[in-house]
Amino acid sequence: MDKSVVFMFSGQGSQYYGMGKELYMLNSVFRKWMTRLDEIHTDITGRSVLKVLYDDTRQRGEVFDSLLYTHPAIFMVEYALTQVLMDRGIHPDYVLGSSLGEFASVAAADGMSYEDILHCLVKQAQMVEASCRKGGMLAVIGDFRLYDEVSILNTNSELASINYDSHFVISGSCEGLTEIEHYLKANEIICQRLPVQFAFHSSLIDPIALEYTAFLKLKTVRSPTINMVSSMYGGKVVSLDNRFLWDVARTPINFRGALNCLGDGDGVIYIDLGPSGTLANFVKYNFGNKKKASAFSILSPFQNDVKNLDRLCELFD
Repeated sequence: MDKSVVFMFSGQGSQYYGMGKELYMLNSVFRKWMTRLDEIHTDITGRSVLKVLYDDTRQRGEVFDSLLYTHPAIFMVEYALTQVLMDRGIHPDYVLGSSLGEFASVAAADGMSYEDILHCLVKQAQMVEASCRKGGMLAVIGDFRLYDEVSILNTNSELASINYDSHFVISGSCEGLTEIEHYLKANEIICQRLPVQFAFHSSLIDPIALEYTAFLKLKTVRSPTINMVSSMYGGKVVSLDNRFLWDVARTPINFRGALNCLGDGDGVIYIDLGPSGTLANFVKYNFGNKKKASAFSILSPFQNDVKNLDRLCELFD
């Protein structure tokens, strides 16, 4: 295929109970990798992610926001799906991560072993739970300039991400976000709390900075074997260092910059490996009415994962 292929990995907020279950039941490669990653997680923590993620007593619409499970679960699903696509002969020319999705991006590009990446995710979740004040993240459907123009927003939160011109995310304390929600609803501006109990990409996670970066220094980082594009840098990754996996959780997300460094969408196929197809939608909104950008997702809360996978693979046959 003449077009460049980009694997995209999303982060917190895209998860739900049962994500990837259809593939887990019907695709042997996906099941093998989910099982392998769960075994590693169980060795580290004594807890199984799969037992929680695929618990039949849980409803798909039930909020899945326990960091100790959502952190590893998102990575496990994205990395296992990466292996499925490569087994089907679909290989990325670039990997593009956003927020926690940067962990899957590093693993897919072999910048760090998937075992170490999973350990880093577990450690981050444990540290945040133990040391950081509860907070949250709020998606706002409105002009991103609102953040600078409205004091009730910029004094009660920190800008976490601008995903496209009319969609941004803020992080803050529970009290601050509640005040912001009241203002936005009174002004008929649509907003939605993400299923995240902590304010990533803000100063509220700074209490773990020293301990977590010290932990990261113990891990081996190597040159990626696949071209990496980072939403933290808003561009291509020239080199990885041991702070990278801290910085992607602390600094704002610049998905638009990461996307734009790959061009205007012409000659590029974007494949969203996240649980909800969030980044595929962001690609479409960023390129607006341009017909050049091809964006696909596989997983969805509405299932059809196997059908979506087969339809994508047909494009590469």
